[in-house]
Amino acid sequence: MQDTLRGLLAALRDGTMSVDDALAHLRGAGASDIPSVTLDHLRAERTGFPEVIYCPGKRDDEIAAIAARLASSAGRFLATRATASAFEAVRAQVPDARFDADARAIAFERDRLERVGLVCVVSAGTSDRHVAAEAACALDIMGNELARVDDVGVAGLHRVLGHVGALRTCNVVVAVAGMDGALPGVIAGLTDRPVLAVPTSVGYGASFGGLAALLTMLNACAGGVSVVNIDNGFGAACAASRINHLAADRAKR
Repeated sequence: MQDTLRGLLAALRDGTMSVDDALAHLRGAGASDIPSVTLDHLRAERTGFPEVIYCPGKRDDEIAAIAARLASSAGRFLATRATASAFEAVRAQVPDARFDADARAIAFERDRLERVGLVCVVSAGTSDRHVAAEAACALDIMGNELARVDDVGVAGLHRVLGHVGALRTCNVVVAVAGMDGALPGVIAGLTDRPVLAVPTSVGYGASFGGLAALLTMLNACAGGVSVVNIDNGFGAACAASRINHLAADRAKR
């Protein structure tokens, strides 16, 4: 990917771009035709991935307009918590966009990024699949190799023990669990890899919409567990992707 800031500075130096034009680019020139939206066109340069569209609270036509702009300027986008109707609106403007119904996400990449390293996404139960799928979808489009391990909660502890090899060879584990939220602590006791714990809102009344799982994960006695917000598969994916890319870069040296 071309270094946008370096290109802007070179254009200013060479006199091929005015200061006003450079400022317009940095502010997101042309974005004013989408009301109440100010796109961050340089987020990929700063963080490694373009701005992500959070769909709730936005109309389908707004989501589609933002997606089309990102497809044009960044060549890729991810829209989270998307509906089928939002996807239809996006596909009308970006025909090659794809919809992952389990992840509730819309994704597009003009040129496929190289998938590097290895991230293991582990879920405790099939009821956690939407959050695990959101993490996996985000990790994929951010350029990570993936391993999925599903339905291995602590009610049948032998199930996760059968995947210890994957847990010990990946660069980072994303562990998704509701109910008592015990799975990430178990995994952290089986591997030296960092574990990103994702509590889900799955559970009966006293689970308090995922609060019980969140508290269990925050109080895990095994070291190496970091916790994101309830149902936040995307947030876990962002952190895991950065860890994995750093590890993959180091392995190349």
